[in-house]
Amino acid sequence: MNVFEKAYIPYNGYYSTPFVRWQGSMQNENSIELAGRTARRWLLEKKKIDPAIFDYMYFGITITQPHLFYSHNWAAGIMTDNKKNLPALMVNQACTTSTTILNLAALAVEQGAMQTAFGLMADRCSNGAHTVWPNPMGPGGELYSENWLMDNFNRDPNVYPPTKMVQTADNVAKREGIMKEECDAVALRRYEQYLMALADDRAFQKRYMFPAEVKLSKKKSLLIEEDDGVTPTTAEGLAKLAPIEKDGVHSFGVQTHPADGNCGFIIATRDKAKELSADAKIEIQIVSYGFSRVEPGFMAAAPVPAAQMALANAGLKITDMKTIKSHNPFATNDLNFAKKMGNDVMKMNNYGSSIVYGHPQAPTAGRIIAEMLEETVMLGGGYCLWAGCAAGDTGAAMIFKVS
Repeated sequence: MNVFEKAYIPYNGYYSTPFVRWQGSMQNENSIELAGRTARRWLLEKKKIDPAIFDYMYFGITITQPHLFYSHNWAAGIMTDNKKNLPALMVNQACTTSTTILNLAALAVEQGAMQTAFGLMADRCSNGAHTVWPNPMGPGGELYSENWLMDNFNRDPNVYPPTKMVQTADNVAKREGIMKEECDAVALRRYEQYLMALADDRAFQKRYMFPAEVKLSKKKSLLIEEDDGVTPTTAEGLAKLAPIEKDGVHSFGVQTHPADGNCGFIIATRDKAKELSADAKIEIQIVSYGFSRVEPGFMAAAPVPAAQMALANAGLKITDMKTIKSHNPFATNDLNFAKKMGNDVMKMNNYGSSIVYGHPQAPTAGRIIAEMLEETVMLGGGYCLWAGCAAGDTGAAMIFKVS
């Protein structure tokens, strides 16, 4: 069982950059370089922590960038300025990459293999790579090609007939009797919850968000301090939008959008976490992890069995959770989760979720978890649960205890 007793996250020992809608201000940055630079700036400028303290780094990325072959060690070299030969591992599990990295690091800490690890997650959906392979047996020997982003959004090779990601959510909606009006209501609520994070000059977001510095030229750079590309949502606007797929329930207004960004987490022993914490009186313990894979073509249903596993491993119930957050690329994700788990769909995901601010893949869960931890601290502590789906009909979940 993935149950932990010794793995902790220092309070405020995490950050996320703003998320920028694809083809926006991060579109020309190599996400590996940007992540390494941002993590280094955050550690040195914000946390006053020497990056050389880490025993190991886990680097999450899902969309190829130039020099992906070296991505993990390259990002580690940038973060430490090559003053320490920090070993690293590249991890790819689409949208649940952040949670998988937290699990791997917690396992290592639990077993005493390391005292302090760093998880760095980055992706750029903008200007997605186009890969070509030789096809000597094809007509005229023409190349076989793949668009890393669009081709895989539109077809899972394990599902027949070919199924788009939005169709996996429509499949779950049809099976569970979820209607378009319900999806519209959830999407509107999620936008209202996101606006909570912007109140008082973005007071909530400033608890965890760290700006990304994008290079415009050798001498000029742009500091990105806020999310870019969030679409305002109204009940009237949602009602006017037609479903994307015939007989479906999901319009463009009730699903996420591709984005760019990165995030980072420190994972450590209890003593190290206290040493690195912004407030040693606040402890964040990683409690348990759950995973799942559902039938092909039903990706939106995957968070439920993952959450059930995480709860069972921890010996807890959904009613024990002070806060609940999800990666919700489609409104059906949350509606199905609430129906099966017995929680209020309108009370989960306070302060933001991926359906509103976008979906850079590898860092998506990390940002949502950072928000969840901060909300739980504001509420005086307790257990909190994150759950989400990922490409290939998989799911993951993680429980934390804030005390």
